Amino acid sequence: MRIKLLSLLVLVNLITMTVLAQSKDETAVAAAVETLRKAMVDGDRTALENIAAAQLTYGHSSGKLEDKAAFVEAIASGKSDFVTIDLTEQTIAVSGDVAIVRHKLAADTNDGGKPGKVNLAIMTVWKKTGKEWKLLARQAVKVV
Repeated sequence: MRIKLLSLLVLVNLITMTVLAQSKDETAVAAAVETLRKAMVDGDRTALENIAAAQLTYGHSSGKLEDKAAFVEAIASGKSDFVTIDLTEQTIAVSGDVAIVRHKLAADTNDGGKPGKVNLAIMTVWKKTGKEWKLLARQAVKVV
């Protein structure tokens, strides 16, 4: 009887630790998403370079793909200028050192001095490097 009770307690403890670890990672990924959102609105080159993985592939809703250098340059130079970015309906799924984030993005833009609005569905893939989550991939589609 004691062995069964002890086994049950160990099992419950392992399950609890797993759930807590996942929620810690989900919280950290959500913070990384917010760091990216803010860096994109601010055009903060250093923050963009720090949050993006070296192997970044950044897919636009038009089908255009950018690597890390092109993504950072477009935002930091103002060529792609986000005035506001609002994220809604966000979900985060963590599997080991990889996370998939999906959300809706509504933004006001000012590309080339021309005001605009975008409504997109976004999927990003994040990779944990050390203790930091880095943006590895992003793909957007237009919401119609």
